[in-house]
Amino acid sequence: MSLLAGFIVELVRAANEVNKLRDDEKCRLLQRAVRTIRDLRVEIGIPESAYINDAAIELLEAYAQIKDGRSDADVVRAALLKAAGMIRDLKIIRDAKDEVIDGDATH
Repeated sequence: MSLLAGFIVELVRAANEVNKLRDDEKCRLLQRAVRTIRDLRVEIGIPESAYINDAAIELLEAYAQIKDGRSDADVVRAALLKAAGMIRDLKIIRDAKDEVIDGDATH
């Protein structure tokens, strides 16, 4: 299993067990997810977004709620699942782009 696939599994598992996680664990996962999303976007050529409606901003908002001690399990769960979905989607795009560049794609 690739590192990204393993991280996606970790995010989903954490979302399913969010009530068992300490706040520092939730924060660590969300920070890592935002960094991973940013890195994947750069890798596949998606320009950085300064728009407030960027989906990654929602992850940072959940992080801020945890840090402020006002996090809700449902909000954290949703953020972890959103992060997993975003990373999965970006991984698919990156892998497809790599196939096209390498000439391995079949039509």
